Amino acid sequence: MTTTSSTIAARVEALQEGLAGKMPAEAAAAFGGEQAALDAAGVPAGVLSAGAAMPDGDLLDAHGTATTLAAARAGKPAVVVTYRGAWCPFCNVTLRAYQEQLVPALAERGVGLVAISPQKPDGSLTMAEKNELTFTVLSDPGNQIALGLGVLTAPTDEVRGAQQAMGLDLAEINADGTRGIPMPTVVLVDADGTIRWIDVHPNYTTRTETSEIVAALDLL
Repeated sequence: MTTTSSTIAARVEALQEGLAGKMPAEAAAAFGGEQAALDAAGVPAGVLSAGAAMPDGDLLDAHGTATTLAAARAGKPAVVVTYRGAWCPFCNVTLRAYQEQLVPALAERGVGLVAISPQKPDGSLTMAEKNELTFTVLSDPGNQIALGLGVLTAPTDEVRGAQQAMGLDLAEINADGTRGIPMPTVVLVDADGTIRWIDVHPNYTTRTETSEIVAALDLL
């Protein structure tokens, strides 16, 4: 059982315990191998660092209306989160924790929160409604933000086969018909659109804790 004060790591552990034994063995092996490979590879070379301009692109809000990250920030500093999609249980756990723990802390500091994924707008709407999110959730056709940050990845053929066997086809879910997904990443962007702090998690089962984000904000 999770509480509003529990860490994301604790929530993920509970999620994994609940999934244990329920997934086909071949799929579990494929996902386990993928996670080990992502851990071994680490953060990709060329990821943007503090001081760089935050990338932007032609985005869509949860109702399909054209927008941009700059428009969503509305001249305010923001925490920008890239996530894989509403289909990803680890993303649901994380964004729910951010709603409970991070949103109040950011409100006190006058900082916005924007979550971005490559899925179609109806997926963004599903994510927002399912987890009762009050912050901005955007769709990024073509993974423009992830590509600009240097955190774009895609499942291996083995993992893609396991996903499809479980009824998941990213080409059907993503807004541009591709299978690209971002590594879960948290970026602190100042009012001028400059990156002040970035935390990349190649292994999607781990995420940036709320306490780490708040600590980085307070240092800045």
